[in-house]
Amino acid sequence: MMQPELFDDFQRDGVAILRGFARADDIALVAAIDAMTVIAPFRHMTVPGGGRMSVAMTNAGIGWVADRRGYRYDRLDPLTGSPWPDMPPLFLDLAQRAAAVAGFDFTPDGCLINRYEPGAKMGLHQDINEGDYSAPIVSVSLGLPATFQFGGLKRSDPVERIGLHHGDVVVWGGPARKSFHGVLTLKAGHHPIGGHRYNLTFRKVSPP
Repeated sequence: MMQPELFDDFQRDGVAILRGFARADDIALVAAIDAMTVIAPFRHMTVPGGGRMSVAMTNAGIGWVADRRGYRYDRLDPLTGSPWPDMPPLFLDLAQRAAAVAGFDFTPDGCLINRYEPGAKMGLHQDINEGDYSAPIVSVSLGLPATFQFGGLKRSDPVERIGLHHGDVVVWGGPARKSFHGVLTLKAGHHPIGGHRYNLTFRKVSPP
């Protein structure tokens, strides 16, 4: 397996960007996504204000849910009433290995699975619905390249733009754990896994 490398042009306490870290597992990761979405299909969730998210989402483990009542985690898929699919061992292993490289001891219990089609984006936001802020966030990119935005602890803080490619993994925690972040509008393109981007975002939902 290739050695992960940190981007030379991005230095932030608590943040590691590992180039190509997930590339060796890409076929198995996509197969696992396909299997899980048979049980819990992708859907465009509604935010509390009534808007429809441009990113299609599903979950593994404890799932993140958005609707007119707000944002929260739930063990049940509101679309089916059944538990979200279990997190595959491959997912757990990848998240733990990436976190360890970044200096974190991490056992996630939830994974948001996002599918970006061309034109989809994710606005600046904080991940603050989890019960354990001592745990990092581990984010895996598969498919089309995207521009990741990473800011500070206030929405008004300066934002840096980072190009992410197939197999790249971002880990942030410690002083950067509540940093604002997002993804600019995905551009159309071609990739062997399809004309879209998958993003796996691993969280520690339950309190320590």
